[in-house]
Amino acid sequence: MNAIVTGAAGFIGSHLTERLLKDGWTVVGVDSFDAFYDPAIKRRNIAACLSHPAFRLVEADIRDRAAMLRAVEPGTDAIVHLAARAGVRPSIAEPALYTDVNINGTVSLLEAARERNVPRFVFASSSSVYGNNRKVPFSEDDNVDFPISPYAATKKAGELICHTYHHLHGLAISCLRFFTVYGPRQRPDLAIHKFARLIEGGKPIPVYGDGTMMRDFTYIDDILNGIVAAIEHCSGYEIYNLGESQPIALRELIAELEHALGKKAVRQQLPLQPGDVDRTYADVSKAESRLGYKPSTDIRTGLARFVAWFRQEQRTRSSA
Repeated sequence: MNAIVTGAAGFIGSHLTERLLKDGWTVVGVDSFDAFYDPAIKRRNIAACLSHPAFRLVEADIRDRAAMLRAVEPGTDAIVHLAARAGVRPSIAEPALYTDVNINGTVSLLEAARERNVPRFVFASSSSVYGNNRKVPFSEDDNVDFPISPYAATKKAGELICHTYHHLHGLAISCLRFFTVYGPRQRPDLAIHKFARLIEGGKPIPVYGDGTMMRDFTYIDDILNGIVAAIEHCSGYEIYNLGESQPIALRELIAELEHALGKKAVRQQLPLQPGDVDRTYADVSKAESRLGYKPSTDIRTGLARFVAWFRQEQRTRSSA
């Protein structure tokens, strides 16, 4: 089986690439090594795959339609489109860039899928599309017409464009709404990684609001199981929530991270940020019944694994 993974050197993409290679797939990884965060981190993420005989890396921007068509060779069995300009808060500062990358880049991949007759297309969406939905848990049938950040709007637009390509061209597409994924290799700007780095350094961590903001933190291994199942079961047009379905408050997360690190955090209280939703909470019953998705990593176990990786990474970098 042959797969294209976009964003292959990123947090989720590098883990998925390793998983598919382990499962016997041939993988073409696409990544532009954008400077949103240090490209050297991404190159370390993908380093182990480069020596694998079934892996090929294509360094290209997903907006380059000619490059995407070259990357998606005839006989490709699946495209997993993870690449995107990420982050809610940065999207408020650069809405045009987010729109260009996330929407036009997705069209590039859909066009390549159409021209190459790729039978399965998996699109990485986000729980941010739910905005400040008052009904919990969030269900795929809920109205998502009210995103509160440009990033969220681009992900909703991506789902709509995917549906259009399914309707017009018969592409089988599954859109996966990820809920706050964490674990080894998590992006350095995301809360758990950022907090761990600051706590280890004895520096204050920024706490926006009163700490009651809730997130459905989902461990990377559970997300990978969901993605692989979505590839295997991809047919028609479907949207699936992939979350842990166990949301916790920010202050509880900090307490658990303090426990995992064995250190106390110094908190810097700050106002709530524009674009941040109050809570996320995934109803995963559809993914459970259709994909066999069964998230099983509680936050304490997941944070312990993250901290073990984080400290090993710190030791490796300090000795380099």
